[in-house]
Amino acid sequence: MKISPARTAAFDALFAIETERVFTSDALPKYEYGLSVIDSALCHEIVLGVLRRQIHLDRLTDTLTKAKKLDVAVRISIRVGLYQILFLDKVPDHAAINESVMLVQRAKKTSAKGFVNAILRRATRDSVEFKSDNELERVSVETSHPQWLVERWINEFGAAEAESIARVNNDVPVSAFRLLKDRDVANWKKSEHVEGAYLTDRIIPDLRELEAAGVIYFQDEASQMAARAVRVPVNGTFLDVCASPGGKTGLIAARYSNEIKCLFAGDISTRRVEFLRENCRRQGVSRIDFIQYDAEVGLPFADASLDTVFVDAPCTGTGTIRHNPEIRFYLKPDDFARFADKQRQILIQASKLVKPGGSLIYSTCSLEREENEDVVKSFLSDRPIFSVVRPEVSDRFVTDELFARTWPHRDQMDGFFIASLRRG
Repeated sequence: MKISPARTAAFDALFAIETERVFTSDALPKYEYGLSVIDSALCHEIVLGVLRRQIHLDRLTDTLTKAKKLDVAVRISIRVGLYQILFLDKVPDHAAINESVMLVQRAKKTSAKGFVNAILRRATRDSVEFKSDNELERVSVETSHPQWLVERWINEFGAAEAESIARVNNDVPVSAFRLLKDRDVANWKKSEHVEGAYLTDRIIPDLRELEAAGVIYFQDEASQMAARAVRVPVNGTFLDVCASPGGKTGLIAARYSNEIKCLFAGDISTRRVEFLRENCRRQGVSRIDFIQYDAEVGLPFADASLDTVFVDAPCTGTGTIRHNPEIRFYLKPDDFARFADKQRQILIQASKLVKPGGSLIYSTCSLEREENEDVVKSFLSDRPIFSVVRPEVSDRFVTDELFARTWPHRDQMDGFFIASLRRG
């Protein structure tokens, strides 16, 4: 009996994510390549679903196996089977079980076939539930977020907000896209909050065809909002400092490339700059000068030479866990301070380039104050010639401190932070 291509691809993607720490954005295209539309959709569902429920699935597995130590391939096979049994109503239990057993054999763990079969069959018969009197542990297991991350969010946002954020991270997010070419949009749902953004509950094949044809570009509402918060004066000069992969660069270029004098975009490595260049080409934008540099060390421009500088800083990405569920497992507690140091250094270097009266826009896709408000306030204490101005976003997203915030659980979009700063 042959294993379905969807489950084979899902296992391989999950194994790479587990053992090589690759991201789903890299693993899924690689392992879904060549699959039919139906198989690709099932692979996508299994990979993202397993990652969103991983801690919960592992706790159930530990209960079923009496905490037996398992080989990585065996554990992933059980995760794949359990996820289908518990969360995919349209997949027959026998198919989920049989193919998980065959995945173990394919992984050359033949001796574990009977064990995996017995565990998954027991899961279809017995009611295995997780219970805990420890509230932190309960939220962690039920939402499949590491305890330390849940605890961090509780300390920062309160228990109810933290649980809401963790729970919504496991929902399948609405997808957003924007137009690259003129198109009849009468049948598409427009975003209520972001000009030019359209929403879809499901990425149907027709949309994938439009993406491949260069008609639309998939980009979350909050990402589009951050790009639209950037303002460049007519005949002005602009730099996107941390530009790769280039979604925001492309949107900014589409809005301003015919009106401004110079548009620069760069990043730290040759690979990132080449990806940026190719992504902008796919978006159909031009008149961009691409540059490679280390923005923490310095930028190859004269002081006070640019009208607008945009720093979409590298960050922990905790605002994008809905789309990238593996992030929760890759993060470590000391990552936030490490990123905050990097962000402050990049912001200081970028600020040197801004002309008097010019703009410096800082954004992240992180939920953490440590990477957002605290970074900006630290920067302003060092560079008092800059002041905070209201960002160009809807009033709904403006905070009391005149920053902009989006929240996955409140706004049904990625969690972004935007600060608009003006040089005096």
